[in-house]
Amino acid sequence: MNNQELQRGLEERHITLMSLGACIGVGLFLGSAKTIELAGPAILIAYVVAGAIMFVIMRALGEMAIQNPVAGSFSRYAKDYLGPLAGYITGWNYWFLWVVTCMAEITAVGVYMHLWFPNVPKWIWALAALVIMTLVNLITVKAYGEFEFWFALIKIVAIIAMIIIGLLIIIFGFGNGGVATGISNLWSHGGFAPNGMKGILLSMQMVMFAYLGIEMLGVTAGEAKNPEKTISRAVNTVFWRILIFYVGALFVIMSIYPWNEIGTAGSPFVMTFEKIGIRQAAGIINFVVLTAALSSCNSGIFSTGRMLFNLAEQNQAPASLKKVNKGGVPSLAIILSAAALLIGVILNYLVPEKVFAWVTSISTFGAVWTWAMILLSQLKFRKNMSPEERANINFKAPFWPYGNYIALAFLVLVIVLMAFSEDTWIALVVGPIWLILLVAVYYSKGINKQTKKNP
Repeated sequence: MNNQELQRGLEERHITLMSLGACIGVGLFLGSAKTIELAGPAILIAYVVAGAIMFVIMRALGEMAIQNPVAGSFSRYAKDYLGPLAGYITGWNYWFLWVVTCMAEITAVGVYMHLWFPNVPKWIWALAALVIMTLVNLITVKAYGEFEFWFALIKIVAIIAMIIIGLLIIIFGFGNGGVATGISNLWSHGGFAPNGMKGILLSMQMVMFAYLGIEMLGVTAGEAKNPEKTISRAVNTVFWRILIFYVGALFVIMSIYPWNEIGTAGSPFVMTFEKIGIRQAAGIINFVVLTAALSSCNSGIFSTGRMLFNLAEQNQAPASLKKVNKGGVPSLAIILSAAALLIGVILNYLVPEKVFAWVTSISTFGAVWTWAMILLSQLKFRKNMSPEERANINFKAPFWPYGNYIALAFLVLVIVLMAFSEDTWIALVVGPIWLILLVAVYYSKGINKQTKKNP
C-alpha cells in the first residue's frame, strides 16, 4: 500500500447511471406506500416540492465540484469555506449516515432473498451481500462503477416498464378488459389531499429519505474522468429524473388503484404487473428491489470509504486511512466501513422491525446536515470571489443566494416536522448526541490543532 492518488476511472456512462440510480432506491419501492398513506394523491406535490429543493442543492454542489473536483467533496468544501470543525463534522456525519443506511439495506437483502430461500436464515444473506459489495469496492473504482451501472439500469428499466404499462391501462384499458381506468382515482376517495396540508407535511421526512444519495455525485468528482462534462450533465437532469421516476410512477399507480388500498394488498409495483397477466410479477419485482438494496449498499460502501480517505487527508482521521492499494482504492477506509456494517448485520438480526423507521429518520437527519453544509459552503464559496471570478464560473448555480436561503428554510422545516411523529422523533435525540460526540472528540483528541498545523 502507498499514498498514491485515487484513480479517475469513472466514465460518463457510469456517473450518468449512478446519478439515476442514486435517487431510485427502497424509498420508492418500499417507502412509497407509507407516504401515500399519509398524504394520499397529494404526495405528488411533496415529491415535486422536495425535488425542486434538491435541484437547488445539487446545483450548488455542482458549481463547487466542477471548480474543485476532489474526493469527499462537500466535507472538503465545508472545511475550506466554513472552517475545519464544519468539515470534520460533515465528513464523519456523512460516513455515519451511510453506515446507518447500509445497515437497513443489507438487512433488506435478507428479507428479499427469504422469498426464494425461506429455509435459509436472513442474516446469512445480509452477510453475503456485505462481503460481496466490499470485495467489489476493493478491486478498482471502475469495478464499482460497472456494478452500479448495471444495478441502476435494472431499476430504471423496471420503473419505465411499469409506467408504460400503467399508461396503457389508464388510456386504453390494457389488461382491464379494454375498459380505460382514467385518472379519477386521484380525487375520488376523499379528494386529492384527503389529509390536507398536515398529511403532505408529515410525509416530507420519508420523501427526503427517498432522495438521500443524490448528493453522492459530489463524492465521485475526485474519480471522474471528465468532471465538468459528466457532473454538470448529471446534476442538470436531477429534477427531470425525479419527475419521471417518482412522480410518474406514483401518478400511474394512484390512477389505477384507489390510494387507500395501496399497500394493503402487496407492492403496488407487483399489482401493476399482475394486472396484465404477468404471474411471475412478485419474483420480477423482488429481483428489482434486491438490486436496489445491493445498489444502495454498493454506493454506501463507496461513499464511506472515500469520506474516510478525505478526512485522513485533512488530518481529521487516522493517517493509515489515506493509503490506497494498487488499484487506486482506499482499501483500509473501505474495510473499516465494512467492519462497522458487520455490527449492523448483528444488530438488525436482533432488533425488531420498528428500528427500520428509526434508521430512515436518523439517516434523514444526517442527510439534512450534509445538504445544509453544501448550501452554506456554496454561499461562502461565491462570496469569497471577486466579481471577475464569479463571472468565470463554468457551472453557475441559479437563484443565488435566494435559492440557498429558501432551501435552508425548507431543511429546517423537515427537522421540525420530525418531532411530530413517534416514528421519527428518535432522530432528534440520536442526531444531536452524535454531533456533540464528534465535537467532543475533535477537541479532546487535539484534531483541531493537527488540522491547523497541516491544512
